[in-house]
Amino acid sequence: MHPRTAVIVQARFGSTRLPGKVLEDLAGHSVLEHVLHRCRAIADADVVCCAIPAAGDSDAVAQAAERAGALVYRGDEHDVLDRYYRAAQKVDAAVVMRVTSDCPLIDPAICAAVLRLRAHHGADYAGNNMPRSGPHGLDCEAFTFAALQRAAREATDAYSREHVTPWLRSHPQLIRCNLAVGTEGGELRWTLDYPEDLAFLRALFVLLPPWPAIPPTRDVLRVLTGHPEIAAINRHLAQLSPQRSAAAAQSGEPHGNIERT
Repeated sequence: MHPRTAVIVQARFGSTRLPGKVLEDLAGHSVLEHVLHRCRAIADADVVCCAIPAAGDSDAVAQAAERAGALVYRGDEHDVLDRYYRAAQKVDAAVVMRVTSDCPLIDPAICAAVLRLRAHHGADYAGNNMPRSGPHGLDCEAFTFAALQRAAREATDAYSREHVTPWLRSHPQLIRCNLAVGTEGGELRWTLDYPEDLAFLRALFVLLPPWPAIPPTRDVLRVLTGHPEIAAINRHLAQLSPQRSAAAAQSGEPHGNIERT
């Protein structure tokens, strides 16, 4: 039997660029509902938990997550690392997969491949963004509870506490590996931060198979190839996509398939 694996999705109502973005409608279902639906389809995932701030302005997000069938943990709004750690404790996770709630095209097959890669190498951490390949919005990370617990205990800087995994991606004693998802579509933004991203996603979802179908990445790319006008909606924001990779390079994060130290 595989270790108990929890997919933990961080979500909140507040957003400086697009408040309430995870509750926006995409083809009859909220962005958050799409994310959780796809997370439930990840092979070998035992439970899906939504980690939400305890602050009252995120009550609607917690209610939406519960309606979507996810477990809910509510914790510190700004110390997201602690929120993840305590959510993982609550669901008795041995392995955690991190997904963010602003990626409604997250691919269950890619997530499952990251989980398998981590298990195959016995790694503390695995991801698909060191460096990222493919569209921005397919990012996921998997790590052991033991590594998460250590990060929650030892990470002290505000950036690491807010962004959950910088300590895991840079600590010299951890084993890390990276999944390359392919280079096609690397210029595309499939994440939701700006009104243009929402317009892009709404135009795209109209052309995708209806709920509860989960079209894989290759099918979504095929639709966009046939409708370049949709990809053009948020193309001017594409330069924002590599920011996470740039931050990774500055913090000394590893590149390549596997790093053993």
